[in-house]
Amino acid sequence: MSRINYDLHDLRAFVAVAERNSFRQAAADLFISQPALSRRIDKLEEALGVRLFERTTRRVQLTNVGQVFLANVRDALNGLEDAVLGVADLAAHRTGTVTLACVPSAIWHFLPDVLKRFTTQFPKIRVRVHDESAQDVLNLVLAGEADFGICFTGAENPEILFQPIYVESYVLAMRRDHRLATRKKLSWKDTVDERYISVAKSSGNRSVLDAALAGVEKHPWISCEVNHVSGVLALVESGLGVAALPGLSIVPDRQGTVIGIPLVAPAIERTLGLISKRQRAMPPAARTLFDLLLGQALLAQSGRQRRRLSAQQGAPANTHDA
Repeated sequence: MSRINYDLHDLRAFVAVAERNSFRQAAADLFISQPALSRRIDKLEEALGVRLFERTTRRVQLTNVGQVFLANVRDALNGLEDAVLGVADLAAHRTGTVTLACVPSAIWHFLPDVLKRFTTQFPKIRVRVHDESAQDVLNLVLAGEADFGICFTGAENPEILFQPIYVESYVLAMRRDHRLATRKKLSWKDTVDERYISVAKSSGNRSVLDAALAGVEKHPWISCEVNHVSGVLALVESGLGVAALPGLSIVPDRQGTVIGIPLVAPAIERTLGLISKRQRAMPPAARTLFDLLLGQALLAQSGRQRRRLSAQQGAPANTHDA
């Protein structure tokens, strides 16, 4: 392949002459001298090895090759301009795509309000959400397939930056008409005779529970295993049994039928965080969405602390948590 020995100035000079059919008028449009313009066209023709113009003392006209080349050059220059403008739009958050990976419960509790604000402010930015298991979320961020994630794993990974946003306690999910539904809290011993439904051992949730209960004398017996929390909740809702789940798993559409009672002795918690890959610059639009999520989480955390303080002092408190 021969070396390209011309530049954008030469191509723009060619287009100007072709559109004006005049070296004099094209030179005036480009604010250069006519001899300088002629040198640019000569350089371009020499580099291509073809004649682009038929020149006489009375007129300048494109050759057949020149006409084909003009169409290609116009397309190339328009494409280059679009690319430059596209980069500017990305930098200004006007266009682009943000890819977010998150555990499913985060969609209900963290994303809706923030995404409404984000899409109102940046209506031409597409947000792609991968709602996956904790391990899959971590893998997507590590592979660079997601700009960042919301997950409860990754804090120990040296390649991951983990920004805590929420500490959630495990609860016992049950139907509202269950015999234990009126209790304020339940010890594991209280529930040892219940039929437990659980996610499979490969689940991050199951790993948290198994590790926390390793020293507990009496373990609940698991009568049924499914792969996903959504399946566990469906079986709980049907009345098949109860399940130990993170509090955020009790999603708004099931609060009429399924409730969660805090589990104690031992109380089990997990920390949800925003995760991103170290030494990888986050695109501007993704960084904006990341900061909005972090800001909302910190604001909600402050609100929970105020309500907790009010409750301790005996003042009325709004107990709703996002």
